[in-house]
Amino acid sequence: MSKSNMMNTYGRFDVIFEKGKGARLFDSKGKEYIDFVSGVAVNCLGHANDKIVKTIKTQAEKLMHISNYYWNQNALDLAEKLCENTDHQKVFFCNSGTESIETALKLSRKYGRTFGTESKNEIIYMDNSFHGRTMGSLSVTGQPKYQENFRPLIGNVKSTKFNDMEDIKGKINDNTCAVIVEPIQGEGGIVCAHKEYLQLLRDLCDKYNALLIFDEVQCGVGRSGKLFAYQKFGVVPDVICMAKALGGGFPIGAVLAKEKAASAFVPGDHGNTFGGNPMGTAIGLCILNELIDGKVIDSVDEKGEYIKSKLVKLQEKYSCIKEIRGMGLLIGMQLNVSTKTVISKCFEKGLLLITAGPDVVRILPPLNVKNKDIDDAFEIIEEVFKEI
Repeated sequence: MSKSNMMNTYGRFDVIFEKGKGARLFDSKGKEYIDFVSGVAVNCLGHANDKIVKTIKTQAEKLMHISNYYWNQNALDLAEKLCENTDHQKVFFCNSGTESIETALKLSRKYGRTFGTESKNEIIYMDNSFHGRTMGSLSVTGQPKYQENFRPLIGNVKSTKFNDMEDIKGKINDNTCAVIVEPIQGEGGIVCAHKEYLQLLRDLCDKYNALLIFDEVQCGVGRSGKLFAYQKFGVVPDVICMAKALGGGFPIGAVLAKEKAASAFVPGDHGNTFGGNPMGTAIGLCILNELIDGKVIDSVDEKGEYIKSKLVKLQEKYSCIKEIRGMGLLIGMQLNVSTKTVISKCFEKGLLLITAGPDVVRILPPLNVKNKDIDDAFEIIEEVFKEI
């Protein structure tokens, strides 16, 4: 097989995976791995989940795609499920996290023009944030290393310091149409927002009639220990962007919005070809049913604390762990040794982990992970720490 036909856009491990079950993966040579990357917070129910597989088989025999010129019941049911379990009333379906961000940015610009003036089009974003790689989402990503080779980006955006109460007060004004924030910064190092900071953003957005957008692409759909992280912080945004776990491995994204925010869109303002297709929404509904009605979310915090307790014990033994971060099953360990070395050695021993920023190792098991998988994973992590 040739790898030369693929564009050189990823630094991949030299492995080809062929199958998986639960939190375990198997490569083309038969080697077993514990998967604590979960497709970067995507495979919330693990690999080859029986109910997802059954849903795909059943739906494939009916309809996969019909376009948005027509209604489909799966999309209606998934939208209803999302709204019933949140403080929001309207849904737009798309295919990825980046697409959900693009939707939110367009909605905020239209909202500013509809309920303000033509000059109400400025979007504020956070330093050290990550929102995607399309031109719009990249423009509100607060990490210059991702932006520098693709300028000029979209205009009328400006950054503010994450969790800095005074900085945002000096940035927001009547021309602000939106503030976008990750309640838990993922790629930025698993850094949680302060509840008081999110409440200030809510109050300021209310004062200036701007939309508060929560990017929950990574921390949403159960990973925080609630269906959405905003429910952990007790601060309700106007707009929530999601993807990743909503499809459990199948591409689907969505934007949830309050009624007033959503009302800025009218037919023709936004759309896409595949968003809300019968297959994707059937899978999304299956996943929400498992997470909510099947009570998978109810044990996320307990499993997260179990992992953190193991990390604390390791921290007491090995000085290379500086800090333990995160919420639910979105966990990071900040190290004072090379994260690349740790991850590479774990990979060699059959454990998949990834970084979050320059000095944090990210731990993202499936939300239904078993304690046996956690125990086995930490045996490998301790072996690596002993070696380094």
